[in-house]
Amino acid sequence: MISFQRIASYVGAEPFRPFRITTASGRSFEIRHPEMVQVGRSTMTIFTFLSNEPEDTKDRQVEVSLLLTETVEPLDATARPQGAS
Repeated sequence: MISFQRIASYVGAEPFRPFRITTASGRSFEIRHPEMVQVGRSTMTIFTFLSNEPEDTKDRQVEVSLLLTETVEPLDATARPQGAS
């Protein structure tokens, strides 16, 4: 379990640095902007886009229990996913 204070410290960091949250099931979320996550005392809501197309503004939200959160770590700004241009 990761405390809400720890996640909130990543969200409120100045300057903001993108980070990754990983859950006990192995699911991970890349937080690239502080407005992508809302942290509560026992859960957090993560907002993501359904598409990478700029004109598609549809998004989804996922509620994640902090009890099921295993890691939070900064994203390496120089690492790019395979196939990314």
